[in-house]
Amino acid sequence: MTRQLNLDDIQGNITRAYGRFSFPFARYVFLNLPDPVSGRRFVDMLRPRVTTAARWTPDTKPKVTLNVAFTYPGLRMLGLPTRTLQGMPESFVDGMKARAFILGDRSPDRPEVEDHGWCNHWDPIWKANRAGDPARDVHVWISMNAQLARLGSDKPVPELEAQTDWLRALCAETGVRILDGHGRDGAGEYQPASAVFTEIGGARFPTPREHFGLTDGIGDPVFDGQYPPEQEKDAVIGRGKWMGPSTGWQPLATGEFLLGHPDESQELPPTAMPPGVMQNGSFMVYRKLHENVGSFNAVLDAEAEGFARVMGVDAAEARETVLAKMVGRWSDGVPTATAPTFADWLRVRAETGMDDPEPAKALTAQRNYLKSRAASDFRYGDDMGGFKCPNGAHLRRVNTRDYLDPLNQPGKPNKKATTQLNKRRRILRRGLPYGPNTGAHKDDTTEQGVAMMIIGASIFRQFEFVQQQWIQYGLDFNQGNDTCPLLGDHSLHKRFTIPSDPKSGKPPYVMGGLKTFVETRGGDYFFLPSMTALHMIALGIVDPT
Repeated sequence: MTRQLNLDDIQGNITRAYGRFSFPFARYVFLNLPDPVSGRRFVDMLRPRVTTAARWTPDTKPKVTLNVAFTYPGLRMLGLPTRTLQGMPESFVDGMKARAFILGDRSPDRPEVEDHGWCNHWDPIWKANRAGDPARDVHVWISMNAQLARLGSDKPVPELEAQTDWLRALCAETGVRILDGHGRDGAGEYQPASAVFTEIGGARFPTPREHFGLTDGIGDPVFDGQYPPEQEKDAVIGRGKWMGPSTGWQPLATGEFLLGHPDESQELPPTAMPPGVMQNGSFMVYRKLHENVGSFNAVLDAEAEGFARVMGVDAAEARETVLAKMVGRWSDGVPTATAPTFADWLRVRAETGMDDPEPAKALTAQRNYLKSRAASDFRYGDDMGGFKCPNGAHLRRVNTRDYLDPLNQPGKPNKKATTQLNKRRRILRRGLPYGPNTGAHKDDTTEQGVAMMIIGASIFRQFEFVQQQWIQYGLDFNQGNDTCPLLGDHSLHKRFTIPSDPKSGKPPYVMGGLKTFVETRGGDYFFLPSMTALHMIALGIVDPT
């Protein structure tokens, strides 16, 4: 039976990804609160505009959304009681900068006393955050996601600028300061983000790709109560937890993503007192990730040349195959688990219409495919050798599915494998690319990447575990110290192995020249309160007794 949630009490960005097609533009604004009284007044005046998880009709869907979250220093500035603050998780209290060694954002082999400038490449706003000057600390995160002004344009609705002006006026009235410091020059008032667009017949349309050219944002987890029962039946396929052939795909426990609800251990996640201040809330990691497009393309071209020579295939097939095996999906989003070879991929494209010579029809076909079961309905228990999807591929690391079932054995398929050891490590991904939204020149020095929000009930158990153990380390995947080929730090470990099925007669291919393709430009840890908690905070009535 589907859990009934109070959707009017939950912030909308927890239950829904606003998306590249529906809301392809975003602005992320970061604020500094001057004092508790002004901060609570600001929250009280902001509350009526916050977008909840209440389900939309065509008449109620907003042109622009608005959501809000707070850092630990922000909650302290709002005057929350000491007992409440002491009950917050250690990771949230520390913040992202203090956890840099865990996350791989700074080198673990250099002592802190020798590494003062480790974050000099971060945006100025994040270099100054939690660095000793309270006036530069980030206290509040505001996100605004906007619809298209019209079909065929690459501009947001005018309501986005109107709401930004409203926020500026509210900040001026309450004394809250909008922090600048975005981008390398630090001139930005907010972090802009948008889908990457493609031009078709003089019109521009949002795509599901990011700046490396990869299709992104597929297979987000589905949890109990997130969808109405009739939608959940389809949405959960490949995106929930696999409980074996007799039970199939089931939604994850609500408490994995919403505080105050039972999680996969059938326990309530730990919360601070009083329980109401965290009920229906969640934690969020904001990470600005810069993409080194120049290095990525150069390495991919060089490795594709070697792969073509070893495997006896042409350059186009080699490049697409190397890319797909690094990621675990072909560039259009087709999983290698279901289409392991280049020929299989071409067949899927032909069957789905993604290879239609008319670009508009091909883009529509891709959108339809990504929303279908086929894009997510696969597992790894039948591919323990990694011949379809390499064991160290990005996709396999961030969502191991049934690969880590305790009864799995190397090289032997296990049809009964389940996701029991994966279901407590799932994360909700939100956010959009940032940088030029069309085909401008991109290299390592230009500004492009992904502004990513990661949501879960436990920053430590979910995000930090995946980042440290599965992205920046490889032992669970029999990869030793080799890191994720896409997101990993490759300053020391530069290898990635593409296994070959022995039946093919071809050897495995070892990539040995990986570079660090994705670099952090800053971020922090935030708490996403419920609407009830926002009211309590605004009124100053958070009573831990």
